[in-house]
Amino acid sequence: MQHAVGAPLPPPQGPGNGPAGWTHQAQHPGHPGPPVPPPPPPQAPQGQGWTGPAPHHAPAPVSRETTGHVPLPPGGPVPLPAPPAEPGTGTATLAVLLIGPAGAGKTTVAKLWASRRRVPTAHVSLDDVREWVCSGFADPQAGWNDHSEAQYRLARRTCGFAARNFLANGISCILDDAVFPDRPVVGLGGWKRHVGPGLLPVVLLPGLEIVLERNAARSGNRRLSDEEVARIHGRMAGWYGSGLPIIDNSTYDVETTARVLDDILARSIASPPAW
Repeated sequence: MQHAVGAPLPPPQGPGNGPAGWTHQAQHPGHPGPPVPPPPPPQAPQGQGWTGPAPHHAPAPVSRETTGHVPLPPGGPVPLPAPPAEPGTGTATLAVLLIGPAGAGKTTVAKLWASRRRVPTAHVSLDDVREWVCSGFADPQAGWNDHSEAQYRLARRTCGFAARNFLANGISCILDDAVFPDRPVVGLGGWKRHVGPGLLPVVLLPGLEIVLERNAARSGNRRLSDEEVARIHGRMAGWYGSGLPIIDNSTYDVETTARVLDDILARSIASPPAW
């Protein structure tokens, strides 16, 4: 392409008014000079088997003071907490498992106990985690089979990971589940494996009439038949004589039950139950 004499030249291309990838050297007015290429990349020290550009180094680790830093749970199991220096559980960081049949009030009591503590405390219900599965959910109403057992094991493992993760960040955790004393698949062994020996189990077991009444007020897949409730309650009676602390909350309101739970947990820290 030719330009008329005296016509201005088109502007050079690329950043800095030079060809792409080049930098433009300051010129004397009226005497443009050729562009100068950028300096070569730094070289690694000679004699180390590398003669090309210096390798890229990964960024420094994120400081623990960085906003949003959440450490993952340690690889080891959760140990027993130190005894509190005041009445009740105080400010101890705890992992608690509240056991009981459907209608015992586990979830309601666990939520209140967690919300009334003076230190951060989370509540995780195994039933809630199981219901994260929307399509293909193994409904308890359909009975126990390989499908429901697989989803139960998955939910229990997820709850265990959540508990360890909360504890690793200084947050106590109370879990609730209908654990049976005579069925290893839904027994304490799986919880101990996923959380650790520092888990403190407590059984919530009101009378059958109370459980039937509370179950009747439920809806959806949380409500079981009276026959199923009676069968589960009868099997839960096996916890008597197991050595685990048991709360009969037949005549307690929720606040009283939560207070009794805190007192029992304080004693469990000082003298852990054998399980």
